[in-house]
Amino acid sequence: MKKVRVGEFKANFSEIIKQVKENGQEYIVGYGKKNEAAAVLIPVEQYKQLKGKRQFGILKGKGSFEMADDFKIDDDSFLSA
Repeated sequence: MKKVRVGEFKANFSEIIKQVKENGQEYIVGYGKKNEAAAVLIPVEQYKQLKGKRQFGILKGKGSFEMADDFKIDDDSFLSA
């Protein structure tokens, strides 16, 4: 994964998009005086795999769970409980 400042990202937008699309390159876009990570650009196929997966937050990577197919509570009710 490469990190680029927002100015470099803007100046090389077409080339960066080409690298993401054709080579699967990932980019972190840094912003501000401290060049803090503001966004991540990843290939759309990788995004589709990540979309909808729940994360445990501070427990990420330390456990897992699966919802039964007959689980009938909507996301808002589940997350506000």
